[in-house]
Amino acid sequence: MTTWFRTYYEDEDLWLYFEADDEGWAARQIEVRGKDLRPVTAASLEEVLHLRDHADLAAMGRYERQYGVLAEGSLEGWQEQPQAAEISAKEFDGLWAEARRALDASR
Repeated sequence: MTTWFRTYYEDEDLWLYFEADDEGWAARQIEVRGKDLRPVTAASLEEVLHLRDHADLAAMGRYERQYGVLAEGSLEGWQEQPQAAEISAKEFDGLWAEARRALDASR
């Protein structure tokens, strides 16, 4: 079952939002930083896998510079993270669209 949630890293003033797949891995990830909630990451597993299978390392590098790096490994235990909470798919999708627009415009 797909799960959407957020956590907060106070020492980095960073909110992390995840769409986790049935196995608990990140399918999409958003990171926003600071009081102005500036997007720094909006990465997608589907896009990363497509680039891995159909492009070269330079293309992957360009993707990561523009959209950030997707978390690897299981997200198990996220509930114990600071300010962790489930969010709705609708909330995640709205944040995703906003983060993508900002990152597209900034590059």
